[in-house]
Amino acid sequence: MVIGERLRAIREDKGLSQGDIEAKTGMLRCYTSRVENGHTVPSLETLQKYAHALEIPMYQLFYDSDEAPKMLRAVKATAEGLSKMEQRQVESLNKKFLKLPSRERGIVHALISKMVAAAR
Repeated sequence: MVIGERLRAIREDKGLSQGDIEAKTGMLRCYTSRVENGHTVPSLETLQKYAHALEIPMYQLFYDSDEAPKMLRAVKATAEGLSKMEQRQVESLNKKFLKLPSRERGIVHALISKMVAAAR
């Protein structure tokens, strides 16, 4: 699904207007219209603002399910047996990982997979 279509569907499901989003994010209503109609591709920072305004986790702008994607569930499961400080470190690392460009995420994922295989 195109991000603009998903954004519009979530906004409408929540009964919000583009003006409501403007008030919550500070971004002009016409900008939201351009995003929803596929004329503009928003940055990650902008997507974070939309997610905050819509009161949803950011992954829901990309992923049509109430359940977190498998990778996020795995990170949370890994963090369960850790101390609070270690959990914060894992969450911080996950946030930084998700900010990487797709190609770089693939490289990091391949490296981690090789490290895990070598450790077995």
